Amino acid sequence: MIRKKSNMIKLTALLLLVLSNALLFSQIKTYPINLGTVLELSGANNLTIKEYNLRYQQSLADKTKADEWWLPSIYFGATTHYLNGAAMNTDGSILHDFERNNLWAGLGLFIEWNLSKGIYNTLAAEQKAEAWKYRSQAERNQQILKAIEAYYNLQVEQMKFSAVQQLVIQSDSLAQQIKIQVDAGLRYQSEYLLAQSNYNHLKISLLQTKVDWQEKSAKLRNILNLENDVLLISSDSVLVPINLNEDYSDTLEVTFYQKRPEYLDLQSDLYSLETQRKTVSAGVFMPSLQIATDDALFGKVQSPYYNTYRLNAALVWQIPLGRFTYNGDLKQYDAKILIQENELEKFKNQARQELTQANAQLQSAKEQMKLAEEALKLSAEALNQSIERQKLGTAIPFEVFQAQQFYLQAQVDYLKAVSDYNKAQYAMEVVLGKTL
Repeated sequence: MIRKKSNMIKLTALLLLVLSNALLFSQIKTYPINLGTVLELSGANNLTIKEYNLRYQQSLADKTKADEWWLPSIYFGATTHYLNGAAMNTDGSILHDFERNNLWAGLGLFIEWNLSKGIYNTLAAEQKAEAWKYRSQAERNQQILKAIEAYYNLQVEQMKFSAVQQLVIQSDSLAQQIKIQVDAGLRYQSEYLLAQSNYNHLKISLLQTKVDWQEKSAKLRNILNLENDVLLISSDSVLVPINLNEDYSDTLEVTFYQKRPEYLDLQSDLYSLETQRKTVSAGVFMPSLQIATDDALFGKVQSPYYNTYRLNAALVWQIPLGRFTYNGDLKQYDAKILIQENELEKFKNQARQELTQANAQLQSAKEQMKLAEEALKLSAEALNQSIERQKLGTAIPFEVFQAQQFYLQAQVDYLKAVSDYNKAQYAMEVVLGKTL
């Protein structure tokens, strides 16, 4: 009879908890999500990635503009000129009471080819666009990595919520069983009070875990640029370790950093500076070619009109004397190039440090995962035995409560270890220069 009553109480507690949680989330729109969706949305919706893609498009526009350097300008239209009063004649004499008016109407062409700036600036713009391409790729990797980390953090909190929820149900059932035993004179009142206190403590933990879940959801929602009034829920039922690449032999390569888009970005910027430097080194000896021609009607404003054709051409070398004295332009470019080379060296050191840290985190997470898995199995068995002993009356409630806490902590430790292991693998992929 007591067992039937206990089962009925347990079922009632389960239904009440499910209803209360349904009411808890009833005012919040939910959005199911998994890792595949995160990878897709972070690449498509993330505003930072969009910004870098737009900047790359701007650099392509700059390159297109630089490619126009060799194209001529065409002009057409009409001009008029009027003069009244004194004017100077071709022999230098001054004419008085002079009146002059004329009209020009026609089509013209003007070409100016600065060979140095045209050739080198176009190539530099192309290298600059290449740098922005790698910069966008690097930022995309970082943002997707943040999204992956945020997703696993969300999954940990969600599964922790489920684990605490199960313990709440279990704790309530245990408290009701003790209440029946107390009423039957088999237990002390203090044991029931302690069981009820543990039940309330777990309910508080459930509410705290819910808040943590919502915080993790808000962070991931912001990265993915989703609606502000949705709660993200992982549709992955379990959190399992992944194996992106069991053989990280790439980490043994001394020049692994050369595959990183950040390195290629800095390198392209360096090439662009070196190309721009040529405009004031070898390019200073390259001439500018100017050609201007037009064909038009020319005459008085009223009439008559006569045909007039003009052609002007110039091949000019402009050699600044400062180039052979102070050499300021070259020194400016040399300083910028040295700074850029220093940035490359800094990144090499940073990449090596990131590789060391990623390796350490990966190995540590792997060891923690093994230990946490073993601890979870042991604590689960200990909790089951404690509950069975409590039913037989050979275990005091405090032992069961303590076993519950150990089991919950073991679950959380295991979830975090698996999450850290998975995140460390994705971080290693980024460190090695692979595209997410």
